Amino acid sequence: MSLRIVFMGTPAFAVATLRRLVEDKWDVCAVYTGPDKPKNRGMKLLPTPVKEFAVTAGIQVYQPASCRDEAVLDQLRDLAPDVIVVAAYGKLLPEALLNIPRLATINVHSSILPQYRGAAPINWAVLNGDEETGVTIQYMAPQLDAGDILLVKTTPIDPQEDAGELYDRLAVLGGEAASEALARLEAGTAGRTPQIYGPQYQYASMLSREMSPMDFTRPARELVNQVRGLIPWPCASTDVAGVRWKVFRAHVGGGTAKAPGTILSAGQDGIAVACGDGKSLVITQLQADGGRRMAAGDYLRGHPVEVG
Repeated sequence: MSLRIVFMGTPAFAVATLRRLVEDKWDVCAVYTGPDKPKNRGMKLLPTPVKEFAVTAGIQVYQPASCRDEAVLDQLRDLAPDVIVVAAYGKLLPEALLNIPRLATINVHSSILPQYRGAAPINWAVLNGDEETGVTIQYMAPQLDAGDILLVKTTPIDPQEDAGELYDRLAVLGGEAASEALARLEAGTAGRTPQIYGPQYQYASMLSREMSPMDFTRPARELVNQVRGLIPWPCASTDVAGVRWKVFRAHVGGGTAKAPGTILSAGQDGIAVACGDGKSLVITQLQADGGRRMAAGDYLRGHPVEVG
């Protein structure tokens, strides 16, 4: 592979793309990632997941506080990349940087653009109960996620798959797509499809804790999607007998004429709660405040819940 690549990424999602580029023998001459950050009780400075991988792969790592400094831009010019590949870098990139590589600056985005531009595309696809999602390789533009599309890879979403599980799958798919995009750029066969962003498309805004509380007047399937879509953070939550639960697994149960929020049953198979559409939501995995994540049946052995 003759293209000279600079890679820019920070979290675990980006590692899958960088790993695929290394495995496919692309010439990754440098990696740019976020600064080391203090974590855990000792507040020890820890490297980003991308830095950890790059170091083990023997790739030069740079961690600028900003990509707008002229010294950083000069450094990139000296590296003379053919392509810059960006995957969840976490910093705004100036137009001057986007124009440095000989061929293109491309981005791995975890949705089928133009749907779900923004910060949390994976979560919103699950929250909305979508049956399909994918990754888009786009030419980067100064506006957020607005660049022309180079290629798209799609994948079905399982009705019980949560956002964390989908994140892991799309990370791998993103690596495949990035490597394929580089091959097209190298061969001169990479096309461009402009995005047309209209009112039918949703912006994937950042998640917040305000999205956590579960409203049992909603349909059971919507609550299942809320549980799936808010993993691993901030998680769907509900209060039962004064105890707050984070809910990690749930499915749609049988029909009921009881009022929404009524606990219909509580046993080894889970805790069934009446919902607003006349169906029940069965909670099968939860975490009470101060406790650990566990099966609902195991929780009930030490914390009985009153039915009705």
